[in-house]
Amino acid sequence: MDEAILKSKYPAKSHARKVASYLKNKGLSRNGVLYLEGGKSRMHEDSDLEAIFRQRRHFFYLTGVATPDCSLAYNITNDHLTLFIPPLDPSSVVWSGLPLSPKDALEQFDIDSCLTTSEAPSFLTSSQVQKDIAFAIPECVSQDITFLSYSTVDLESLKPAIDECRVVKDDYEIALIRQANKISAVAHKACMDLVKQNPGPQNEREFQAIFTSHCIALGSSQLAYSGIFASGTNAATLHYVHNNQWISGRQNMLIDAGAEASCYSSDVTRTFPLTGKFTEESRAIYSIVEKMQNRAFAMCKAGMKWEDLHMETHRIAIRGLLNLGILRGGTEDEIFENRTSVAFYPHGLGHYMGLDTHDTGGNANYSDPDPMFAYLRVRGTVPAGAVITVEPGIYFCEFILQPYLDDEKGKGRFIDKKVLEKYWDVGGVRIEDNVLITKDGCENLTSAEKGVWE
Repeated sequence: MDEAILKSKYPAKSHARKVASYLKNKGLSRNGVLYLEGGKSRMHEDSDLEAIFRQRRHFFYLTGVATPDCSLAYNITNDHLTLFIPPLDPSSVVWSGLPLSPKDALEQFDIDSCLTTSEAPSFLTSSQVQKDIAFAIPECVSQDITFLSYSTVDLESLKPAIDECRVVKDDYEIALIRQANKISAVAHKACMDLVKQNPGPQNEREFQAIFTSHCIALGSSQLAYSGIFASGTNAATLHYVHNNQWISGRQNMLIDAGAEASCYSSDVTRTFPLTGKFTEESRAIYSIVEKMQNRAFAMCKAGMKWEDLHMETHRIAIRGLLNLGILRGGTEDEIFENRTSVAFYPHGLGHYMGLDTHDTGGNANYSDPDPMFAYLRVRGTVPAGAVITVEPGIYFCEFILQPYLDDEKGKGRFIDKKVLEKYWDVGGVRIEDNVLITKDGCENLTSAEKGVWE
C-alpha cells in the first residue's frame, strides 16, 4: 500500500489548503497569498566547496521540493500554487549539469505553475494575485521581494500555522516515515550483528560506519540526525556526540540513529549487550525500560494527555528501582512526589516527529519549574494522525546523580549508594520506537528488532 501511495506526487496542494484553512479559522483574510522561500545554497566559510544542503522544512511541506534556492507563492483565493526555481546559469551547467527545469518541476511536483525566481517579484505585484493580505515568514523573504501593494502584511501567523498543521500526518507522510523506519531497521540489525563477528568491533565508530553505509545503500543519503553510538558509561550521556571510544571491557551499546526518507525522519534507539549476553544488572534495567515502553504503548490513543503517560512511566521506573534496592526508604508516592526518579530518567517520554526529528507543534515548556516536565517536548492531548516517539530510559550518569547523592536528607535519602555501585557500568538503557496515534490505540511504525538476544 505504501508503495502505491509513494508513486503519486507529494501532496503539496493539500498541505497548502490545510494551512490556508487554518489561517481562515483563526479569523484571518480568505483572500491573499502565502509566500515562502526555501533554503539557500551556500559555501563553506573561506572555501569554494558547497556545504551540505538541507531544505527548509516549512518550504518542503508546501512543495515537496528539496532543490535549493527556490520559492513559492500560494494564491489562497484561486487555490493556485506557483513554484519559483533558479534560472538557468550556463556556467553552472559545465560543473553541475542541467538543473531542474519548469517542465520537470510540473511533472514531478504537485504545483500549478512554475516560473523562475527572477520572475517572483513581478508575479507578486501582478494582477494574478489577490492582494488583501500577504503571509510570510520574516527570515524567508529576500530583499528583492516587496509586499507594498498588499493591504496587509502578516509576518507572524504563517509559521505557527504550518507548525500546527504538520502535527497530523496524511497517508503520504506516514508512508515516508514508515519507509525511513524500514531502512533504519536494517541498519540497526547490521549493528547488532556486528558483535557476533570474530574478531568483533573495537571502536564505537565501527557501528556508526555500518549504520550509515546501510542507510546510504538503501537510499537514505542523509540521516535524520547526528546519530548516537555510545558504549558502556557513554550511554549515560543523553545526546552523546563523540562516537569514537574504544569499547573493550564495556557492557552495552546504545545506538540512537535513524534514516531519512524524502526529508521525513525516523528516530530509533536500541540498547544491546556487546558480548551477546546482558549482565544481571543490565538485564534488570533493560527489563524495567521495556515495561515502561510497553505500558506507554498500551495507553497510547487519540486524546490522551501526554503528561499522563510520562508520569506513568516514571512510576514504573520507581517500582522497578525499588525492587532492585537502588531506591529505598520511601513509598512509590513519596519518591514520585520528591521527583527522585528524575535523577535516573531525566528526559521526556517522547516527541512529535515528521519532517524534523523533533517535529513542530509539541508546545514544550522548557521553563517549567517541575523537573519531571521541563524536558517533555509534547504537552497536552495528542490527536489521531500524529506520529510520536515512545522512548523511556534509565541512566546512571554521575554528573546528574551526584547532587542527589549529596542531598542525603532530601531527594538523595531515597537512593542506596551501596546498591547503586553495581549499576554504574550499565551506563544507560533507552528503547525508542515511532508510533502513529489512532482513534483507539496506536500503530508501531518501527520494525527494528529489540530484545532478540535474550
